[in-house]
Amino acid sequence: MKNFVYLASQSPRRAQLLTQMGVSHELLLADETEDAEALEVQLPNESPVHYVRRVTALKLEAAVKRMKRRQLPNAPVLCADTTVALGREILGKPKNQADALRILRSLSGQTHRVLTAVAAAKGHQRVSEMSVSRVTFAPMSTAELKAYVATGEPMGKAGAYGVQGRAALYISDIKGSYSGIMGLPIFETAQILQRLGFKLHACLDKS
Repeated sequence: MKNFVYLASQSPRRAQLLTQMGVSHELLLADETEDAEALEVQLPNESPVHYVRRVTALKLEAAVKRMKRRQLPNAPVLCADTTVALGREILGKPKNQADALRILRSLSGQTHRVLTAVAAAKGHQRVSEMSVSRVTFAPMSTAELKAYVATGEPMGKAGAYGVQGRAALYISDIKGSYSGIMGLPIFETAQILQRLGFKLHACLDKS
């Protein structure tokens, strides 16, 4: 039987990281009947840690229902959510270029947290982990901020930047999981899959 997981995420970076792990995966994405964005609405006074855990759990349950509704073969379902937090403030995906500029200006010269929660399901079993990293941006001039926003890279990304892209020019320090900042912490993901009985060693044995 094929050893694979369903990835309930449209992030190409998460798919890339699973491929790096040697994990075969198939996308399990929401269709037009689902209001996926509604799952990401922040509750009043909700902390970043509680938010990222809650949203990931909601995404997982929605994905499990999706798999059953589509009558797909049973396999582990994997979800993740990444949140950028400056103190207790959650910095989500920018609405437009002006919003991206605002977010990046707040991160300039500051250290912020990147929280990525990962959750997976197999049958009735649910497992989850969270990676917390700290990222420091050097001070950025208005010209530098505008030039980066103009690349289009900040759009669609929590915190309005991609650590694997041009933003790296301004990141002076990272403490934590680089893959977690990208959107899928490899170590924690491996731990989760192994707890569900997924045979990672089979992915490594290619000789």
